[in-house]
Amino acid sequence: MIPVEVVQGDSPVILGLPHTGTWLPAHITAALNDRGRVLADTDWHIERLYDGLLPGATTVRATFHRYVIDANRGPDDASLYPGQNTTGLVPLTDFDGVPIWDTEPTEADIAARKAQFHAPYHTALAAEIARVKAKHGVAILYDCHSIRSHIPFLFEGTLPDFNIGTNSGASCAPAIEAATQEVAAATGRTHVVNGRFKGGWTTRHYGQPQDNVHAIQMELAQSTHLASETPPFAYDEAKAEAMRAPLREILTRLAALAPELRA
Repeated sequence: MIPVEVVQGDSPVILGLPHTGTWLPAHITAALNDRGRVLADTDWHIERLYDGLLPGATTVRATFHRYVIDANRGPDDASLYPGQNTTGLVPLTDFDGVPIWDTEPTEADIAARKAQFHAPYHTALAAEIARVKAKHGVAILYDCHSIRSHIPFLFEGTLPDFNIGTNSGASCAPAIEAATQEVAAATGRTHVVNGRFKGGWTTRHYGQPQDNVHAIQMELAQSTHLASETPPFAYDEAKAEAMRAPLREILTRLAALAPELRA
């Protein structure tokens, strides 16, 4: 199994998909406990939700599961949200804070996974950002995510439908954040900018507006497109179609902004 799938396009927009993969090597599956093997923290069906929304968009998708190693965490495993519950580079618990391993990975295991999975994903993503920037003079990385709407271990209450993260405005031009928020607000759905999720390592690392690389994270509540946020995490066609329209508009508007963003 290759660790990353890339589909090159000619748009200035790149879709990052670090958490949709469900593949695990057999020895890693064997080390998980029964709870871990449910893979509950997958960004279920996000690749399907975004499929075809922006013709010409490049996609970079991790095929491995985040329990192998989390492609949206930094290789140094520094916390993205100091003082708050979260999961690390190789998670030891699920999003509910419950252990997922019968045999926890060793430091040597983690080092091997960095080399075999994490590094190839980011090598591919960096290459596509450079290619798109060379073509357009600017690149816009839109990082696609989803999460259950109720996870008391991570946040109180119900998560908004749209969670827009720009590292508190540092990872992209204000026009990108504004356009995304405007479309989300027009739906009448709940939305927030830089709330509980301000953008993961991908957004923070690659988002360098001064260098003509802009990054934004969209964390969708899974209640917006799943029939249920519990197994089997089935895709709901009607819900998903209702979400695809505003997501299409967001991506279309971001692509249209690109010529105005070159520094």
